[in-house]
Amino acid sequence: MGNPINAQGARSPLIPHVKSTVAVASGKGGVGKSTVAANLAIALSSTGAQVGLMDTDVYGPSVPMLMGGNNVPHVVEGKLEPPVEYGVKIISMAYFLPKDEAVIWRGPMLHKTIQQFLGEVRWGALDYLIMDLPPGTGDIQLSLSQTIPLSGAVIVSTPQDLALTVASKAIAMFQKLNVPILGVVENMSYYLCPKCGHREEIFGHGGARAAAEKLGFPFLGEIPLDVNVRVQSDCGKPVALDGSTPYGKAFQEVANAVAKQVDAAGSKVDEGIQIE
Repeated sequence: MGNPINAQGARSPLIPHVKSTVAVASGKGGVGKSTVAANLAIALSSTGAQVGLMDTDVYGPSVPMLMGGNNVPHVVEGKLEPPVEYGVKIISMAYFLPKDEAVIWRGPMLHKTIQQFLGEVRWGALDYLIMDLPPGTGDIQLSLSQTIPLSGAVIVSTPQDLALTVASKAIAMFQKLNVPILGVVENMSYYLCPKCGHREEIFGHGGARAAAEKLGFPFLGEIPLDVNVRVQSDCGKPVALDGSTPYGKAFQEVANAVAKQVDAAGSKVDEGIQIE
């Protein structure tokens, strides 16, 4: 695969065989960002793509639990071989911390961890490396954006006005860091009764789509609020594994939209167009 150029037109020596790097971010916690990141990785993998999932939320790492956590990393030729769950390579600080132990680190330690997760893990040839970022606009977001040139960022929000207001801060941060915004996902968009099919818009609906259109970014899709998403996440079986369900289909639509935006960003670079 060589040493590909990502959407910002720069090479990544830490991960030379990774085609695209996608950050999944949110302005605040509680919007289901990690669930979206895990299911996005599964949905992309189901298309035949080679996918990795990097849990950069060192304060509250949850990816191993969401992805089953049946395997652990081990050292091969001086580097970490990431465990593979459902065909996706994953790495997380959760593998290296005693259960319930808190991480109390300053910026330099966080930066070092990001570099290790990138350069000291045997990612191999990947089409996508999905990165689950912690909520907010802190040190890890800054460190990641300055360590490798990201292909783009996916912003996750709920339909609520408060969540959308905070999400706009995450968008503003990435813009300042010259990271392309691939689009916005509306999570917990609506509730569909499994018995009668009645649709209830518990947190409102369409706010993320309207905000994306207003800001001039693609709307990547809406994910319903469903008890199965919570139950299967707790059991380590992402709902995107079953593409026949409404929520499985929703994540597949988001994955297709993300892939399209990544390709479009790459095409602009190939044509010599600067992405802002």
